[in-house]
Amino acid sequence: MQSSEVRSKFLKFFENRGHKIIPSASLVPENDPSVLFNTAGMQPLVPYLLGQEHPMGKRIADVQKCVRTGDLDDIGDNRHFSFFEMMGNWSLGDYFKKEAIEWSHEFLTKKDEGLGLDASRLYVTIFEGDENAQFDQESKDIWMSLGIREDRIYALPASDNWWSPGDNGPCGPCSEMFYDMKGDIGDLNKEDFLKAIKNEDVIEIWNDVFMEFEKKDGKVIGKLKQKNVDTGAGLERITAVMQGKKTAYDTDIFSGILGKIKEFSKQSNLKAERIIADHIRASVFMIADGVLPSNTDRGYVLRRLIRRAVRYSDILGFEHGELFGVVEAVVEKYKDTYSELTENAVIIKKEIEKEENKFRETLKHGLKEFEKGVDPFVLATTYGFPIELTLELAKEKGIEIDLEKFKEKMTEHQKLSHTASAGMFKGGLANHNEKTIKLHTAHHLLLAGLQTVVDKNIKQRGSNITEERLRMDFLSDRKLTDEEKLKVEDWVNDKIKQGLNVVRREMSKEEAEKIGAEMEFGAKYPEIVSLYFIEDANGNPISKEFCGGPHVSNTKELGQFKIQKEEAVAQGIRRIKAVLL
Repeated sequence: MQSSEVRSKFLKFFENRGHKIIPSASLVPENDPSVLFNTAGMQPLVPYLLGQEHPMGKRIADVQKCVRTGDLDDIGDNRHFSFFEMMGNWSLGDYFKKEAIEWSHEFLTKKDEGLGLDASRLYVTIFEGDENAQFDQESKDIWMSLGIREDRIYALPASDNWWSPGDNGPCGPCSEMFYDMKGDIGDLNKEDFLKAIKNEDVIEIWNDVFMEFEKKDGKVIGKLKQKNVDTGAGLERITAVMQGKKTAYDTDIFSGILGKIKEFSKQSNLKAERIIADHIRASVFMIADGVLPSNTDRGYVLRRLIRRAVRYSDILGFEHGELFGVVEAVVEKYKDTYSELTENAVIIKKEIEKEENKFRETLKHGLKEFEKGVDPFVLATTYGFPIELTLELAKEKGIEIDLEKFKEKMTEHQKLSHTASAGMFKGGLANHNEKTIKLHTAHHLLLAGLQTVVDKNIKQRGSNITEERLRMDFLSDRKLTDEEKLKVEDWVNDKIKQGLNVVRREMSKEEAEKIGAEMEFGAKYPEIVSLYFIEDANGNPISKEFCGGPHVSNTKELGQFKIQKEEAVAQGIRRIKAVLL
């Protein structure tokens, strides 16, 4: 079964069970400052898991684009990918454990509508219970009613069977499904089952999360006002199972991409080939969603991916520019599913070419510093010089490199970088506190003010809103004059003084597009969308944006608006920081 069939079967299965199909959100989170990218299917849906009504109803299903880059050094093994697709079906205060588990089992094992997997090769885990929630007897009973024997149901602690997106937000116990990849493992006690997971003889293929709790600052503080179901099934992993492969790198997902890499390679190196395939695939999707290479945050992650791909392409003997062929293979693979790749193909190639050229200049400088005997840690952090290259050159010259010392320094450096980035630009709202909500509403006025005063064609390219200030990135090829900044301030403050109503409405995406509502860059929207209008006394909108909220109900609640700073952040992109006094 090809990956495209797995994807379409999943969506059709849940559509037939009353779920509305929604498109993947952008990789860049809209209102979640806890992560640089959407790392799980549930993250774009947090407001609805917390109780806000979703415009498409209580049952939805999707395939969400995700990026996780915490373990880049593991890329190239059988299991790790920086970009992946997560299939999910969602109950927002509707069905709960019984339906979720039954449908999971049905989709995995049913032959006509589902995947037709051998039920005798399934193993299941459930939550063993702790101070936050009791042993999940209900899930165990449901699984046994479906024919899963009791000795194949393993109770595991929260470290394995409790899911949350981080220290804050909806969370809850989960039940995971595992599949015997060898086909003849048979019955296992708990100890042997855990060993089989480690050896990749059985692999996780599905996870049902029962989100009925809320976490704050790392602690479970109580129950949500509604019970939710959040399921996750990695498309790459399911495809590998369906094609009888140990890894998705051996499936149709990567066959065309790796085939193109082999065309350009002068030698065989499986790890290098997989790293290039993974990193270019992720980079293509990131750039299509508006991320550009830079020295901070998302841009830094993208820069690192591209540069590692360049480095490994050199190892394989690529000619300069041949990475474009890999980019084209990625776009070709996904063109029918993600139109944004085709639409942005020229930009994607341009950015990867620019970054490759910059990296080659970096390598020149790094080589000069290496000749001077500079510490490999300094070469890596200051000059962007890959440790692999340092080790290779050192070996040629008979120089000993203390790799353990380098790793210790890098670990400390990454800890410091992580701490420093905690308050840096990550996108969306830091929280839903009163001050943050006010600044979120002011953010809408700022965009409308820029379009009215400076240029009607200005478009937003990112935002970050905390209790202290708002920050907006927008497209502009020039610096704002002092006079323009003052006029924008005055325009926003005038709208605040007028006491304009802020109104949320649901309408079809087609209608919203017709009236010219502002859309999030790179986002795909469902058929029914949520819009926020800021309207004058006659009901005429002075701002209308696709947005999930939250906002104040009237602009008179905001106070005085003040622009603090306007600066360049990248070519063609400016940034404004502003406050409410």
